[in-house]
Amino acid sequence: MSGRGEAIAYGAVTIVNALATGKGAAFGIDLWTKATVELTHDAKIETNILNDKGENTLLVEKCVRAILTRFDTQRLGAIVQTESNIPIARGLKSSSVAGNAVTLATLAALGVRMSPDEVLNVVVDAALRAKVSVTGAFDDASASLYGNVVVTDNMTRALLRTYPIEKYCVLLLVPPEKRYTIEVDLTRIKTVASQVETAFKEALAGHYWDAMARNGLIYSQVLGLPSDVILESLEAGAQAAGISGKGPAYAFVVKEELKESVLTVLRRHEGEIIVSKTRGHPSISTLEKRGFTAIEDCSKAQ
Repeated sequence: MSGRGEAIAYGAVTIVNALATGKGAAFGIDLWTKATVELTHDAKIETNILNDKGENTLLVEKCVRAILTRFDTQRLGAIVQTESNIPIARGLKSSSVAGNAVTLATLAALGVRMSPDEVLNVVVDAALRAKVSVTGAFDDASASLYGNVVVTDNMTRALLRTYPIEKYCVLLLVPPEKRYTIEVDLTRIKTVASQVETAFKEALAGHYWDAMARNGLIYSQVLGLPSDVILESLEAGAQAAGISGKGPAYAFVVKEELKESVLTVLRRHEGEIIVSKTRGHPSISTLEKRGFTAIEDCSKAQ
């Protein structure tokens, strides 16, 4: 047992939102959350979210406690610190990414390993128990953990397909208001299930950028969010555009040579603009550099 573990988990963006059907798709981007876990002997879990100190820490606590219990070390506690450049409660997978980072860091602190499936189950279970997700966000956690494009059945926690992702710029338009998953109107969202299923089938077949635009236009209507920025960005040359998660953030996939054209569009709309890029490699424990790998095998998603 090392007593202290560090890890970094990377961000993700929605291709198909799983709220309507329980099936989704997402892809990895290079935003990040870093977590440090220091084990203690008082059985308490203290959490410090550096970039948003007022946020609920229940998800983090449940991830740490699940790992300590799994390895019969529940008598221990932990001091947890997270730092991130992912805006919270904007649909940009901050909860799933934090769950991955904290779980990997806790494994590193204990000096133990888990398979990717086991890590994802810990994070999804914690998300459901903490009520930060309706479906458990298996698609988001998978895209964060593995990178690339993932297509999933969230209800059965099945990774149906993965696609290696191309190198693109990813532009994010992030309005100032927060929107929590627990607040969405699921009854209204399920009225568009058949349309979302069509987008999901497109993603499953490998037409994921088309699926992302279709999903964005569908969910913009049901969530009451403007769709004009999606259409304008596509006209300006974006490869894909849509709403990430339940919003209010939008995501745009753009070739480097067309980035300025799409940025011109985004600057006409309210919100912070974040420039990122697609990501094709897995999240890691930083203790790997010292010979420790928290995850046993990521090969199936590469």
